[in-house]
Amino acid sequence: MILDGQSPHAIAAAAQALQRGDLLGLPTETVYGLAADAGNDAAVAKIFALKGRPADHPLIVHVASVQGVARFASHVPEFAQKLMDAFWPGPLTLILPRRSDVAAVAAGGQNSVGLRCPSHATAHAVLQAAEALGVLGVAAPSANLFGRVSPTTAAHVAGEFGDSLLILDGGPCDVGIESTIVDCTRVAPVLLRPGVLTPQQLSQAGGVDVIVPTAPEADAPRASGTLASHYAPSAQVRLLAATELQQALDTFFAPTLPAVDTGVATVAVWSRSALHVPAHKAAQFTCKAMPQSPEACAHQLFAQLRDFDAQGVAQIWVEAPPQSPAWAGVRDRLTRAATPTR
Repeated sequence: MILDGQSPHAIAAAAQALQRGDLLGLPTETVYGLAADAGNDAAVAKIFALKGRPADHPLIVHVASVQGVARFASHVPEFAQKLMDAFWPGPLTLILPRRSDVAAVAAGGQNSVGLRCPSHATAHAVLQAAEALGVLGVAAPSANLFGRVSPTTAAHVAGEFGDSLLILDGGPCDVGIESTIVDCTRVAPVLLRPGVLTPQQLSQAGGVDVIVPTAPEADAPRASGTLASHYAPSAQVRLLAATELQQALDTFFAPTLPAVDTGVATVAVWSRSALHVPAHKAAQFTCKAMPQSPEACAHQLFAQLRDFDAQGVAQIWVEAPPQSPAWAGVRDRLTRAATPTR
């Protein structure tokens, strides 16, 4: 059931659902979340079951304000506090030492917990209303089956889980990719998942250089969305440089066989560069222009992958984003989407 996320009655109904231990489709500025009371282990277990998510893969806990952090974290380093002051509410998750008496299931059994304060007006209203009912934090991974493309509209969530789930419609997500995750359990902050916030922005705000690992770290806390294969549509994703993309198209369009119009394109392309496409193969091909800015690209990314899937294409060829820090979040999601499931 989809309700208007701006309605006070819907906000109240959502908060009451969380208090009862039910699940909720919750809009945030990043992606839509599948939410439950983080302090209710049975409710949190429903998230893992519905998503098909491994129980040791931690969830991010959303709080209504900075003041809610003390309910879940046993310690907040100075640089973490500065990051909260600079970027909360907003698309930043901080991994902090977890209080031993709370959110063990949501944290995947770890002694750390990921915390975030979302800026979306509907999410903020729900968190405040739920807090007044005794729900002090809401665990909310992306509202999709585990490993699949994240949802950025209420309709995406309904398409994943059907009408039985209560969903608040807060419109399309402004950011469009998941939050930046920074590990604050060590002497210095470490970037675990890139997002729209760059390491330079984080370092400047926190007063300490944020470490960007060049390879996975065995001793790092587990964090959401960091598996090698993730965010994947049904179609096979290929990530190609601009020259490789044109070469692949030239090979695909080579006139060795006559084109057959089946009514369904075989290949979809998302590219910032202009591409040459022979007219005689147009029926087997669909192309969308990728935005030139990383912010606009992030906003469209998951919706575009879902749209290509809905068209029934077999492959999605994507022009690789630039290597600049501003594109790191988009590049991370596309790289994982293009990695085969092991």
